[in-house]
Amino acid sequence: MTDTITIPKQSVRSTSSAGIADCDIHPELKDRYGLHPYLSKRWRDHLDEYGELGFEVFSGNITYNGSTFNGYRRDALPPNGGPPGSDLALLRKQHLDPNNVVFGVLQPMVGLANGGRNLDLSNALSTAINDWQIAEFVEPEYRLRASILVVPDDAVAAVAEIEKRALDARFVQVEIFTGTTEPLGHRRYRPILEAAAQHGFPIGMHISGGRVGARTASGWPSYYCESHIDLTFAAQTQIMSLILEGVFDQLPSLKVIIVECGCAWSIDLGHRLDMLWRRMGSEVPTLKHPPSHYLREHFYFSTQPVEEPDNPEELNYLFEQIGWDRLMYASDYPHWDFDDPRYAFKARISEEHKALLFRENARKVYRIL
Repeated sequence: MTDTITIPKQSVRSTSSAGIADCDIHPELKDRYGLHPYLSKRWRDHLDEYGELGFEVFSGNITYNGSTFNGYRRDALPPNGGPPGSDLALLRKQHLDPNNVVFGVLQPMVGLANGGRNLDLSNALSTAINDWQIAEFVEPEYRLRASILVVPDDAVAAVAEIEKRALDARFVQVEIFTGTTEPLGHRRYRPILEAAAQHGFPIGMHISGGRVGARTASGWPSYYCESHIDLTFAAQTQIMSLILEGVFDQLPSLKVIIVECGCAWSIDLGHRLDMLWRRMGSEVPTLKHPPSHYLREHFYFSTQPVEEPDNPEELNYLFEQIGWDRLMYASDYPHWDFDDPRYAFKARISEEHKALLFRENARKVYRIL
């Protein structure tokens, strides 16, 4: 088991003003024993004997997995074995180097996501995953940054994990998946949000997370196309909860990044929330502003999977309504729907807006100088 080294923020190598920032890169374990070096003997033995105990309907299985191959690009298979995303050299060759990625944010989706029913095991795994990111990806590759993976259902342990990493500039966000047990605005989670805000970390909300049933209000969908889209519903729930529970009036510096959920739907969500607030604002009298104000000031959106209108130029219109300063490029490497930065946006985008989209917004949110 390794201890995290505290690194002063000013000692981390800064990036140049050119190049691309990628806010969604998925590292993967080389094999089922990949976390063993970062776990105590107790938890190594536990995993070998009992495995993980999550909330999924089928243990150890994703009900919809991108049709085949667990959602990964087939060409991302490392030549020396292991799953896509587990080989740093191949990540450099396929993405970091050819696309001039000056910094990329790791979004680990290994382990138990938001946690399983055994919270002690979940906490041990989250700490191990955080140590693993540093040792096997960030330390050998200065362009990569790590996410602080926490278990939301144990706020005390989650805050301790944030505090442990707070002075380490290799970590740039607190990662919480959209599938929390309850909406994130609920007070049980407030200490986690407070700790993130106190240390200047944004909350990176990536799709997925443990769940006890179907994601939709009407049960299980029939097709992968449905499942792929219904992932965004949880993101909308989280946005509404955080706004209406008054989180941002209490924590005005907190920022939330919605990752891999699309973004065009946020326009209508803001309009509809404002309409309801004007009619039923007495239910939430402590809100100081219309809901769309908080949506515009505190939320950011990754571009993958970006909406693609039949008329490509309409993308400029959508991005204008969301706000060019609210959008950040994401590749989703090494998944099948990877967005190559050279071809992701078919619209003619101005150089000023490209700079915001591909680099400057992410530098500001993640505090990369």
